Amino acid sequence: MSYKNICTSLLCSALLMTSQVSAEDIVENNIKNSVEESAVESAVESAVESTATSADNSSGNSSGNTTADSTAKRPNFDAEVAAVPFIISTETLGTALGVSGIIKHAGQPQASIFGLGLYSDNDSNIGFISFNNYALPGLKQWLFSTEYYRGYFSNGIYYVPTTRAPGDTRVTDEIIAEGLESSLRLNARYVLPWGLGANGAARSLVQQRGEIEFNPLTSGVTSINITPFKQQREITGYTELPSDAQGLELQFNWDNRDSIGDTESGSQTRFTVRRDFGDDERNSWTTWELEQSAFVPFDENILFKEQVLAFNYYLADTPTWDSGTGLDNKHRPPAFAGVKLGGFNRLRGYSSGQFYSRSAVAYSAEYRVKPHWQPLHNLPFYDFPWWQWSAFVETGQVADSFDMAELHDDLKWTAGLGLRFNVEGVLVRIDYAKSENDAQMWFMVNQPF
Repeated sequence: MSYKNICTSLLCSALLMTSQVSAEDIVENNIKNSVEESAVESAVESAVESTATSADNSSGNSSGNTTADSTAKRPNFDAEVAAVPFIISTETLGTALGVSGIIKHAGQPQASIFGLGLYSDNDSNIGFISFNNYALPGLKQWLFSTEYYRGYFSNGIYYVPTTRAPGDTRVTDEIIAEGLESSLRLNARYVLPWGLGANGAARSLVQQRGEIEFNPLTSGVTSINITPFKQQREITGYTELPSDAQGLELQFNWDNRDSIGDTESGSQTRFTVRRDFGDDERNSWTTWELEQSAFVPFDENILFKEQVLAFNYYLADTPTWDSGTGLDNKHRPPAFAGVKLGGFNRLRGYSSGQFYSRSAVAYSAEYRVKPHWQPLHNLPFYDFPWWQWSAFVETGQVADSFDMAELHDDLKWTAGLGLRFNVEGVLVRIDYAKSENDAQMWFMVNQPF
């Protein structure tokens, strides 16, 4: 078991160690992202490049009697396994013991399996497992993943919808209650055969992408994600709240960043539609989200070897919000599945999911720098290629109608400072954010955008 694998598993475990962990923080995609964008892709680049090279050599020699030789040269990627126990203490869980583990090259060079489980002294427990980036024979442009999460919290922190009085911007109440929640997602990712996807979906996972152009036919990775999902959340004493969401998510993604883990220039565009078709016991609903990021580099100076201005725009709506008759028969998603702001990626000065309504808008700007001074190079055991400082500001609002004037009325804001560390290819983020009424400290993996 290498130190790199130990560090990777520890950092995946650290996702749970936020200063104010709520149940929604854990069920969101933070665990999944840590695996797919950090631990997995750090191993993918060398694997898929070597595999492609051997495949090219094999096809080039296929006309002679060298089939056996070319097959023998094909690289063999043995599975790499790491498992690490951990102990954490949070407001929701109390003191908890757990174990996390990851298997890289799990049957295929680009595939991985990640699992996590914990049990706390207040009888709360969490389980999570994901199978990531599997290819099927004859489907060069497809990758398949699945994940399952289940959590029981004896003292969960939740934000639930409340009646909104005229002029009142508070649309949720914070409660502490017993809760049981689960989530199942099956993802089929189709990488369009142009740009960096021309050589197949596995090859598109490499971190470093080089020069960029603003043309999806020649630059970046364009993909379509098809994801059936099922979410459940039952809160003791709040049986009137919707407890199920089940449907289909479609996402268009043009990732035109020059690098996944260390972005200096480029952009990323994502458009997501989620549809719950409903049944006899729950109403149907639809949401959509548009997210646009852009990155502008600046020349180095006497203090910093790299400077980047990063921008993000987020707009979301629930077009079915006012459909139906009566307040209890509206086509609105549950709070845990709908449009919301607050948390480790948007309006970081507020708790996760603190603002929930029909629509939302958010703006973020970050100034990210890498200083020439790097005191972490000589630390034993672990490789710290770089660290990064950041300063950020954010603003946003939710509204019960899709009206740009209302969305920009009384905008909430946060401002903060952050540190980001590249540790053995995994990006660890520490953010401190101050809002009008509160402050939050977030320990997370990956950039907010």
